[in-house]
Amino acid sequence: MTKRQLQHFTGAIGAVLILFLAQGMLGKGVAALAQKITGQNLPLPEYLVPAKDPVSGMIFIRITKPGKLGQGIECAEAYCGHRYSSAQAWNADQSLLLIASGCGGLCFLDGQTYKPLFFRPRNGNCEWHPIDPTQMICVSDQDIRLWSPTTNVDLTLFTTGLYKDLQFGPGKGNVSRDGNRIAVRAITKSNTMIAFVYDLRTRIKYRDIDLSELPGENGYCTITPLGEKLACFQTLPDETQQTFIFSKEGELLQSWLENHRPGHGDMTISADGAEIMVGISKSVPDKYHVIMRRLGNGAVTRLLPYGEATHVSLRATSRNGWAFISYEGDPEEIAKHPKWAPYGREVIAVSLDGSERVRRIAQTNNVKVNYNSETHASPSPDGTQIIWSSNWGVPGGPVYEFVTRTPFLSE
Repeated sequence: MTKRQLQHFTGAIGAVLILFLAQGMLGKGVAALAQKITGQNLPLPEYLVPAKDPVSGMIFIRITKPGKLGQGIECAEAYCGHRYSSAQAWNADQSLLLIASGCGGLCFLDGQTYKPLFFRPRNGNCEWHPIDPTQMICVSDQDIRLWSPTTNVDLTLFTTGLYKDLQFGPGKGNVSRDGNRIAVRAITKSNTMIAFVYDLRTRIKYRDIDLSELPGENGYCTITPLGEKLACFQTLPDETQQTFIFSKEGELLQSWLENHRPGHGDMTISADGAEIMVGISKSVPDKYHVIMRRLGNGAVTRLLPYGEATHVSLRATSRNGWAFISYEGDPEEIAKHPKWAPYGREVIAVSLDGSERVRRIAQTNNVKVNYNSETHASPSPDGTQIIWSSNWGVPGGPVYEFVTRTPFLSE
């Protein structure tokens, strides 16, 4: 794609998508969308060449390919993409886009044109600062740092000899909405697994929470959006996943003992200021429904009916009213079940107001065969871009990364 083509694509995208909105092509709700689903039957788009989704009308673009992309960035043959649905792929001003899986380190693309910019080898776990676009927050074996990917300069905030194996999550940790607090998991000198809250601004470490006192094995811990709570997810020997929510001082506030209710989810702040988690339930009475649960009192709201949803993202932090959901499954099989959510191999957004308002975003054409081939859709902070993965209908084939450009989602 030439520079002129890229400029034309970027400049024209707003007008194109506004037209689609005006024509009502984004969908109105589950009932209105319960028609037969078919595969998109599109050839694999060329690298950095825009294409149009046949259902939503949205413009999307493939942003990775196996091999050398330039500027020291090289993608593996098997997969190359963003890290996870609940991890923010873009920095705060969306000038940089992080490709963290399958490129041998951390690879940074232009956040708007997706041109490769630079490569950084890096140990530990790093997440974007939610306010400062120049910074990432990194946790490694015995320290916590602020790191500027562009200048490759570190500032150590916390270091310790009392713990080892400090983890940001691991894997599913996030930063409080104001950028001040994180949850850290670690191992003490007596080999006890603990978690604690750390305040990046005041450099205060809150007291340890002994995870060995909880049932099962810890999967990860994360700070909640307002930074006042910490949530830890435990897996029992029978694979039941339970959730325990603590105050930042370590007081146990909530115990969700039902299996995975919800799981594979993300957290945000509701319209009335409450902290919520949205994910997929694996327990009755809402098994395999997409649900919203309040962290304060555990109250559950069903958002979408039974279906093949696999991951939820709430990374559009300036668009708190929407959840972005990845669906796998066989569209032809799903079409045989009119009471199911009518989405397969698709990315959608659903309103958090309980109305089942849906916006269809992308037909992924993805055939899941393992973890790395899962779609894991994740939006930019303002929701105008959604990144997602697909093997484009070839089981075991290369997993590419795509971005769908979308307008602000109207309430």
